[in-house]
Amino acid sequence: MHKKLIKKLEQLLGKERVLQEEALLHAYAFDGSPEKPRLPGVVVIPENHDQVRQVVSFCAQEGLALIVRGAGTNLSGGTIPVRENTVVLLTVKLNRILEINPQDLYARVEPGVITLDFARAVSKEGLFYPPDPGSQAVSTLGGNVAENAGGLRGLKYGVTKDYVLALKFIDGLGEEIKAGARTVKWVSGYNLPGLLTGSEGQLGVITEITFKLIPPPKSSQAILVLFNSLQRAAESVSLIIAQKIIPCTLEFLDKFTLKAVEEFRQIGLPTSAQAILLIEVDGHPEQVKEESELILKICQKQQGEVFVARDEEEKNKLWQARRDALPALARLKPTTILEDATVPRSKITEMVLSIEKIAQKYGLDIGTFGHAGDGNLHPTILTDKRDKREAQKVEKAIEEIFNKALELEGTLSGEHGIGLSKKRFLVQETGLATLNYFRRIKKAADPKNILNPGKVVE
Repeated sequence: MHKKLIKKLEQLLGKERVLQEEALLHAYAFDGSPEKPRLPGVVVIPENHDQVRQVVSFCAQEGLALIVRGAGTNLSGGTIPVRENTVVLLTVKLNRILEINPQDLYARVEPGVITLDFARAVSKEGLFYPPDPGSQAVSTLGGNVAENAGGLRGLKYGVTKDYVLALKFIDGLGEEIKAGARTVKWVSGYNLPGLLTGSEGQLGVITEITFKLIPPPKSSQAILVLFNSLQRAAESVSLIIAQKIIPCTLEFLDKFTLKAVEEFRQIGLPTSAQAILLIEVDGHPEQVKEESELILKICQKQQGEVFVARDEEEKNKLWQARRDALPALARLKPTTILEDATVPRSKITEMVLSIEKIAQKYGLDIGTFGHAGDGNLHPTILTDKRDKREAQKVEKAIEEIFNKALELEGTLSGEHGIGLSKKRFLVQETGLATLNYFRRIKKAADPKNILNPGKVVE
């Protein structure tokens, strides 16, 4: 980046908050996706709302692309620079929990707060923030909002969008926008919090978030079910939901993933099973007891072998096993491609079996796990992108997985976003008119197209 531009940024923020050394820039050239890394022009670290506004205004004035980055756990290439001289804005210093209000059941935070830190702080006040993405130990709340992150509890409690009450953000011209309110009901104008949530940083730079909180459940029960048939495991998911039971979590791991997790964590998981379900029911103690018994009957009828967690320690081991799925698989080959094709819950069996057939067709290692209760599967392709012939097979397999999800009236992405990785497929799901509508919204909010350009929509 030109020295004059660097100097102006240093005048705005202070020299210590502007990173320009190439060795440091390499750390911000990639994210959690397998997309090709690309160096930013400069990295800035603002410490407050006013400094963020100044950076956005500067980028608008100079026509510089701007990407906001939290922990970089994005899985669709959303934080990788596309244009030369891109400014990457880190939110690591915008990490304050501003308020937790037990009377009105909300909290105000800055975007750089780590998800798990927030959940624990809220829990100390006797409250509950349910969204729990797999990366919660490192991911930030601003990134969760930008991607509309989900998690294991999404089946019963919903995802990030269901807890965003209000936002403060800076638009593409550097103007401060206030959206939403701290009240449960709010219809004073357009639903801008809803519009910004899931917009992947293309419509504004968030500086403050107000989240809804809820009371925690009084009781819970974790259940592990082993199946000797992939199909019976998938069918059990649909049967549980058909009985009008909504567990807190209903997770699926296939044999390939199960074996990888056990080798990684060594907690005694039975690797002979073709698939397992991890289920947690929560709520009032009587409700938990009744629903657990119904689930046990359904799974046993499906020839599942059932184990009930005896205490909190056993329950935590089970959920740690599920959270270990991605890191365990990622150890096996140099390149890990984690997808999140999502289908209606009644179609989960067909989708699971289709992924297995696609893996066999192309001779690929695909470990499938995910939030089966809400139809959100994570087929994870293990490969080496340096092998050009296999890379072509991987591309064809991904296309078939997406086509199958759309054929089953599903979606390209349940929680990871579109970013760079899925941009070329988006028109397939939305249609051209919808895509053009997205483009008009983007142009209105960001007329100079500086906010995360080249992702989702051009």
